[in-house]
Amino acid sequence: MAPATVSQENNPPALRLRWTRRVSLTWRILAVNVFAIAMLGGGLLYLDSYREQIIQERLEQEQQSIWLLGHALERLEQPERIAMLRSVSDRYDSRIRLYDTQGRLQLDSFTLTPPTYVLRDPAQEPWQRHAARLLDQGFDWLVDAQRVERFVERTPDRLQNWPEAVAAQKDRSAHAMMRYAPDRTPMISAAIALPRGDGVLFTSDNARDITRIVRAERFNLAMIVLGTALVSVLFSLFLARTIVQPLRRLASAAVRVRLGRAREVVVPRLPSRGDEIGLLARSLSDMSMALRQKIDATEAFAADVSHELKNPLASLRSALEGLASVKDEGLRAQLFDIACSDVRRLDRLITDISEASRVDAQLTRTRFEPIDLGEMIENLLEVRQVRGLNEGRETAFARPRRGVAVVMGEGTRLERVISNLLDNAVSFSPPGGLVRIEATQLRGRVLVRVIDEGPGVQPSEREEIFRRFHSARPDGEAFGQHSGLGLAIARTIVEGHHGTITVEDRDDGATGAVFEICLPAMNHQELPISPA
Repeated sequence: MAPATVSQENNPPALRLRWTRRVSLTWRILAVNVFAIAMLGGGLLYLDSYREQIIQERLEQEQQSIWLLGHALERLEQPERIAMLRSVSDRYDSRIRLYDTQGRLQLDSFTLTPPTYVLRDPAQEPWQRHAARLLDQGFDWLVDAQRVERFVERTPDRLQNWPEAVAAQKDRSAHAMMRYAPDRTPMISAAIALPRGDGVLFTSDNARDITRIVRAERFNLAMIVLGTALVSVLFSLFLARTIVQPLRRLASAAVRVRLGRAREVVVPRLPSRGDEIGLLARSLSDMSMALRQKIDATEAFAADVSHELKNPLASLRSALEGLASVKDEGLRAQLFDIACSDVRRLDRLITDISEASRVDAQLTRTRFEPIDLGEMIENLLEVRQVRGLNEGRETAFARPRRGVAVVMGEGTRLERVISNLLDNAVSFSPPGGLVRIEATQLRGRVLVRVIDEGPGVQPSEREEIFRRFHSARPDGEAFGQHSGLGLAIARTIVEGHHGTITVEDRDDGATGAVFEICLPAMNHQELPISPA
């Protein structure tokens, strides 16, 4: 199974960004959250339709009022008309004018009572009023509001100055109109021809309450939007801080690792975070630690290789120099044998070094398959017996039932592990000794044990023997027959299969060593099938 992180493309379509690819993550988070607030802020524009609705209702109300007033005045004489105009003007804060059929002003409530409203001069108002009017004009521009006429009192005051009065005189019906006063407050005016045809009634009212209501609603909604936007921005910054800053630190650490500073880089693990950022941090930290161990192991391996190659090369050089100067045929033959032995030793070292350097990389690319270790060991013992690789030692294998010792792995590599352990057991066991192999399953793990009758392994050396180029050979064995890489390669392969290899004393108290391999059983896999 291929690793989950492998992608066919460096930039999968699902992860591609187009027009936002140059925008930082902080600004994206802010934009997404502020966009929702902007939609809410659009409610400010809705207030324009709210204002239009209020004005329309006021115009209709003014038409009804002037219709009632006109019919009431029809039945009154001049003194009674004056009294009614004074009363209505005081009650509704309106200015009421009566024009005759020639358009001349007959009655004006402002001459009968003190004015009920005063048109304010914007030049004499404080700056706050100017700012409010600018905001009103700004909203009108945003909603593309219809242009409204200015309300101007003309002298002389005649009916022809008011289009709604002219229209009312013409079609004998009520008309209303809205204009802006100099301070940009609505002026609601209405006109109607008196039923008996003896004049036109005209009313005007400075409806500042409409402006106050709309501005108050805009202010309240603006405060809500502002407060919501502030909270949203703070939460966005908090979210960006908890996401962007850790990602930047992780990216900085990754760049330093890429630049070859793996040893001095400490990738933050963020143990307090249980989310995806914490998972990413711990994954990167583990990756950098694994990379650091790989680098250290590579450097140590290179140093060990250099050291191990120098010895046979120095011996070979001395033998070749001696061949050039020694005349005695016996010594020359002896030096020639030494040179041949050193060449064989170099060849063995290079072969084992090549195998050791490739095993890690090959295991990461290998597809694991079910391997019956019982069957594999049985076949391996038969081959060794035919080739005489046991060197006079006996082997005994208690083969388990088929399907008991089955693991997921790469057969050739696992066979190499067993073969290395058997070679080690044969070399340490005395002539005629017995090497036993056991394979069984216990609690979801497959255990393979290789038991010899050699001197055993001292507790202080049970880790050292798995170190590369470590070689502690039996007495009497010729020097240089082993490279010291067999057990190191065996441990690398076993760990690549998610298992362990250890060495212990024999359970029965007899002298000898027990090498135990522990691998996950196929039906109890806790890890991915692929070592990657």
